Amino acid sequence: MAATAFTFERIPDGGVTSARGFRAAAASAGIRDGGQRLDVAVVVADRPCVTHGLFTRCRVVAAPVIVSRERLAGGRAQGIVINSGNANACTGERGLADAREMAALAAAQVGVDNEMMLVASTGVIGVPLPMDRVRGAISQLRPSAEGGHDAARAIMTTDLMRKEIAVAVEIGGRRVTIGGMAKGSGMIHPNMGTMLAVLTTDATLDVQLARTALQAAADRSFNQISVDRDTSTNDSLVLFASGEADAGSIGAGSAQATEFSYALEAACVELARMVARDGEGATRLIEVTVSGAASAGDARRIAREVVSSNLVKAAVYGRDPNWGRILAAVGNAGVPIDPNGIDVSIGGHRVAAGGAAVAFDARAVSAAMGADEVHIDVSLNRGDRIGRAWGCDLTEGYVKINAEYTT
Repeated sequence: MAATAFTFERIPDGGVTSARGFRAAAASAGIRDGGQRLDVAVVVADRPCVTHGLFTRCRVVAAPVIVSRERLAGGRAQGIVINSGNANACTGERGLADAREMAALAAAQVGVDNEMMLVASTGVIGVPLPMDRVRGAISQLRPSAEGGHDAARAIMTTDLMRKEIAVAVEIGGRRVTIGGMAKGSGMIHPNMGTMLAVLTTDATLDVQLARTALQAAADRSFNQISVDRDTSTNDSLVLFASGEADAGSIGAGSAQATEFSYALEAACVELARMVARDGEGATRLIEVTVSGAASAGDARRIAREVVSSNLVKAAVYGRDPNWGRILAAVGNAGVPIDPNGIDVSIGGHRVAAGGAAVAFDARAVSAAMGADEVHIDVSLNRGDRIGRAWGCDLTEGYVKINAEYTT
C-alpha cells in the first residue's frame, strides 16, 4: 500500500478502549510479586464481535492458545482475559482446565457468554497458575472505557513501557477508530503476530476482511520484528470489530477495505516498533529497510534476516560500522540476489556499493550508530519492492535478564 494514498489520525493517549463499544479493567493477583503490580486484565465489547486471531506456530503450545483457537472457529468473540507472570504453558490437562476456568470466571464477571471469552497468558513456562489468586483478581475486575491503560500495564512482564495505540480514519463519511495494546520484550521472533496483542475497532467488518486485513498487517509489522530469534509458546494477536461506528459494513475487496487495512497496518507497525524498542536490555531501536527487491516478500525476508543477526545487533550496540556483517545476513536470507549489486548505508552514510567497500568516515558512521534509532538501508538493485523490519541491539543486559529469569 502506498503511504501517500490514505490519511489517518493518531489519537493522543489512545489505547485498546478508544474504539467505541469496548471496556477494559485490570487487577492484581500477585502471581509473581505478591500483589505489588497489576497482572490480570480483561478487554470486553458491549456485544459479540466479528473476531479473528493469529497464534504462535511454535509446536509447543500454551493452554490458553489452544482454548482461544477453539473458540474462534466461528469467527466471533466478545472479550479476552489475560494474565501476566505465568505462561500456563507445558502444564498439561491442569493447564487446559485452568485456562477454561479463567475464561468462564471472566465471562461471568463481565456478563458475557462463556464461549465468547478468549484467554491469554504470558510469563514463566512450566509452572501451574495460582488459581486461587487468579480467581480473586478476576472477581475485582470492573471494566470501563477508561480502563485501557491499566489493562496495557497488567499484561507486561519484563517490558519497561506500556505499548498502546489508537488511530482514526474516515470511511464512508464516518470516523472509524482502531485501538490496541501489546506486550513483548523477550522471546520476540514471531511467526504469526507478536507476543500478546489485542486490537479493537468500531468498524463493521465481514469475517473475510477481518482475516485478510489482520494477516496482511501482521506480515508487515509484528512478523517483521525480532529481539532474540525465539518464538514464544503463547503468541496471540486478536482483532475485535464491534461495528459501533455505524459506518456501514466494509466488505473484503472494497475501496473502504483498503482504507481500513492501511489504518490497521499503521497501528500494528507502531505497536511492533514499540515491542522492538523495548527489547530486553536494549539501548537502541534498529530499523532495516531493503529496497530494490524483486518482490515485497523477498524484501521483508531479507530485512528480517538482517535485523535478527546477533552479529549485526552486537555491532550496533558497540557502534562498530562492520558492514560486512550486514551483507552476510543478506546472503543468509535464502533469497536470490546478485552479491555484486548490493549497496549498504548505515545512518545515512554509504558504506558499501556494488557489494564492495567504499571510502567512508568510520567515526561519523559510529556516531550515527549511537542514535536512539539506527537505520540500515540495503538496496538490492533487482526491482522496485521495499520491505522493513525492526529489532534492537544485543547487550549484556539481555544476557543478565535471561540468565536470572526464574532465580
